[in-house]
Amino acid sequence: MQYLTIGIRFLLGTVFLVSSLSKVAGRGAFETFAASIRDLGLAPTRTVRPLAGTVVAVEFAAWTLLAVPLPVTGAAGLLVAAALLLVFSAGIVVSLRRGTRTACRCFGASTVTLGLPHVVRNAVLAALAAAAAPATLEPTPTHLGGAALAAVAGTVLGILVAAGDDIAELLHPMSPAPDRNRGPQPHRRGTKNAGTGRGPHPRRADRHREPAAQHGHHQATPRAH
Repeated sequence: MQYLTIGIRFLLGTVFLVSSLSKVAGRGAFETFAASIRDLGLAPTRTVRPLAGTVVAVEFAAWTLLAVPLPVTGAAGLLVAAALLLVFSAGIVVSLRRGTRTACRCFGASTVTLGLPHVVRNAVLAALAAAAAPATLEPTPTHLGGAALAAVAGTVLGILVAAGDDIAELLHPMSPAPDRNRGPQPHRRGTKNAGTGRGPHPRRADRHREPAAQHGHHQATPRAH
């Protein structure tokens, strides 16, 4: 259980590290995040920026507590993470019930719309955090190799969770490409005029042939005499 707890701590620590930094790193990142909160319509406009700042501050506090190798700070970080994830889930559910559709800014800029998958993701992470908190307060002896492996596994999972929306965008089905085996489709105008002599090219050919035929007829007449 202790190795699982270590893995969960690194998983959630990585998630909140990426989440908090993506909201403040880069020009206009914080403003974009604040705008996404405003678009959800869950808070008055005048409180959007303070609310966005509070969310970022709590996220920083969560991964900082999880990074400190002490049982008390680890448990506190897990509880803070669980509470924040539940708040996120509740906000998304309320916005969905109202019919609000806005892009997810959980990990910076994204075009993926907030939906049920985000609620499920947050609920799962919150459950892991709540389950690992009691075990963190009762540490048991661990081997260095096992602890390092759990830490690496948790970090990798955290990166995958943070990149989940980007992966979803890459795997989003695109419009099917035309079947190249069918070959080029015939031109409608050419098909319509085929065999009728009504197209522009047959007329040109006839015009060239008629003078040639008349010229040949005039030349053949003297030979007959």
